[in-house]
Amino acid sequence: MRAEHRDPFAVLGPHGVDERWWVRVLLPGAQAVDVVSTVLTQAGSVVATLARLPGSDVFEGCIATAPSGDPLVDPLAYCLRVDWGSHTSHIEDPYRFPPVLGELDVWLLAEGTHQRPFECLGAHLCEMNGVAGVAFAVWAPNAQRVSVVGDFNQWDGRRHMMRLRRECGVWEMFAPHVAVGDCYKFEILNAQGHVVLKADPYAFGMQLRPDTACIVCPLPPVRALPAGRALANSFAAPMSIYEVHLGSWRRTLDGVSAESEFAAQGRWLSYRELAQYLVPYCVEMGFTHIELLPVSEHPFDGSWGYQPIGLYAPSARFGTPDDFAAFVDTAHAAGLGVILDWVPGHFPTDANGLAQFDGTALYEYADPREGFHQDWNTLIFNYARTEVRNYLVGNALYWLERYNIDGLRVDAVASMLYRDYSRKTGEWIPNVHGGRENLEAIAFLQRMNHIVGTERPGAITLAEESTSFPGVTRPPERGGLGFHYKWNMGWMNDTLRYASLDPLHRQHHQNQLTFGLMYAFTENFLLPLSHDEVVHGKGSLLRRMPGDAWQRFANLRAYYALMWAYPGKKLLFMGCEFAQWAEWNADASLDWPALQDPNHAGVQRLVKDLNRVMRHFTALHTLDHDSGGFQWLSHDDAAQSVVAFARHSAPVVGGDTSLVVVVCNFTPMVRHGYRIGVPKAGSYREIINSDGTVYGGSGVASGGGKGILHSEAQAEHGLTDSLVLTLPPLSTVMLVLA
Repeated sequence: MRAEHRDPFAVLGPHGVDERWWVRVLLPGAQAVDVVSTVLTQAGSVVATLARLPGSDVFEGCIATAPSGDPLVDPLAYCLRVDWGSHTSHIEDPYRFPPVLGELDVWLLAEGTHQRPFECLGAHLCEMNGVAGVAFAVWAPNAQRVSVVGDFNQWDGRRHMMRLRRECGVWEMFAPHVAVGDCYKFEILNAQGHVVLKADPYAFGMQLRPDTACIVCPLPPVRALPAGRALANSFAAPMSIYEVHLGSWRRTLDGVSAESEFAAQGRWLSYRELAQYLVPYCVEMGFTHIELLPVSEHPFDGSWGYQPIGLYAPSARFGTPDDFAAFVDTAHAAGLGVILDWVPGHFPTDANGLAQFDGTALYEYADPREGFHQDWNTLIFNYARTEVRNYLVGNALYWLERYNIDGLRVDAVASMLYRDYSRKTGEWIPNVHGGRENLEAIAFLQRMNHIVGTERPGAITLAEESTSFPGVTRPPERGGLGFHYKWNMGWMNDTLRYASLDPLHRQHHQNQLTFGLMYAFTENFLLPLSHDEVVHGKGSLLRRMPGDAWQRFANLRAYYALMWAYPGKKLLFMGCEFAQWAEWNADASLDWPALQDPNHAGVQRLVKDLNRVMRHFTALHTLDHDSGGFQWLSHDDAAQSVVAFARHSAPVVGGDTSLVVVVCNFTPMVRHGYRIGVPKAGSYREIINSDGTVYGGSGVASGGGKGILHSEAQAEHGLTDSLVLTLPPLSTVMLVLA
């Protein structure tokens, strides 16, 4: 009656005793219970009337025999007819069904090598012995009792107490009658003897905050990456990523067409509305991929998804799991890749989540010097536990295989790699060798990347790693972490500092533009101008530029053009593509009305053209990670704040390569007669001039109004041929052979 029995299947359900079958059930609120046969030849016949045990809600009785004296056919095929006083119902006895987990699943779960634990843990719609229902399973090895509770049993933990599979610490049972859309949680009598309600770590759907229940959803089907996606994700492909927070890209008013009006403080767009508006926008702008800030379910809007509760559940803020799958399909149909921000580095302390799941530090490190993030007040996964690594690696595969995601951007990798991350002396525990590296986290990342590489070829992983940790993009078999790409935080910090300087002082900081090339090819880098650069009082990118309004726009345009010409893949956060004045506000729409100003519209057009040019000219993307694709032309003209370089492509048929010459002038002065050495003699034409009038610039042409520029056989910068240019103010110019 207190739901404290450690083995309810040993007591409840059918049991053979002295060649007879006894049935025992616990049904709080029942007035009378009959056992009714469901065998075809005896269907509907009462084979036992159960008697109430005095002072309890437990009923038991012996199944009758046939007139011949022989036992009834299949005595386990029965249902219960229950008189509740106000009505009578027929229900299945959950304790008459066999175990849920197969022996192989149990073995792999115990070993920590189940690559797809989501296929057996969580809530799975199935049919058992001809009865439809849901198979529930949850890892809670230190619990004294676990029940599944929900709409289907009035949230009463006495009705569906689960079976413990001691071999792997998993509690399981088949719950008949449970269906799609039913809400549920796990009620746990934990190691301390306290009853707690916990969300399913493997829930495929969850309620929207402030509600916290899980929702029974079908396991999404396996999806194959569409043809061409693997090539589009490859190192030699052009990659320009539009980073998006779905809740604040655009908002609309209820009752108003999202197409006709967007409201700063309106409601969120749904996944299907985002497919209708966000996807075409990205295509029009020329981006190759959309990267979504975390979409896993999270209770606190202000975390932007970085404190997830349901790693396996797309957020209900924007619709259902099917709606999210439709969004991904729409993006792929339009030729766009989809990358998810993924958070395996920490999780929130919310009582209904993973924290102290069974009354012990199950998913987290027990010692707060290992298991608590001081910066974010979150818990850190215990990467030393095979079951935890299994949970996370399985989650990576889940998004890639079941939602057809192109890649995962792994958040806060640096915080995972170092035990002393953001900690003072005495606040951290060294590893077994006395060092600061988290060897277990390193092994987890290597395993995750290895599994992704072997099980989902064509998909990619990207690391937000802000230190000089070696080999982030080196394969695990060669001692690296195994990521495909690494965010180049050093380049971003250096160049943003430079761009924010008054042009008068830039001559003293030329190295902030050039230093990145000292290490640009040590990893496969991605250049990020992400959401982190436009929040927390940093202001927008436009506001960080120096000078008056005209100079701010000109600085930003020159900086963007430099970024698109620089080696490495590109990432730009939403709103930056049209130079939003205001700092990003996650609770409101982007400032789309700003595009009525030609200056903002000009920046947007420049980004669109940069994407077009980057995709069209192979020199700007095929050798992003190869030093053979980059050549300094001039890097030491600090006095005039000018840099020039060339980008080369891989050889094409015939042995030739394409060439793009890039010249940046980071002062507001027009420089006439500026000579630049070029790798090849010939005629050159502009393909990008960030000072163009169509972008809001002054319209100074690098050719001085001549259009086509012809090289001269005059040596400069160690090259035999050179061009004489007019350098527009605060500009980046790209030239190709005409």
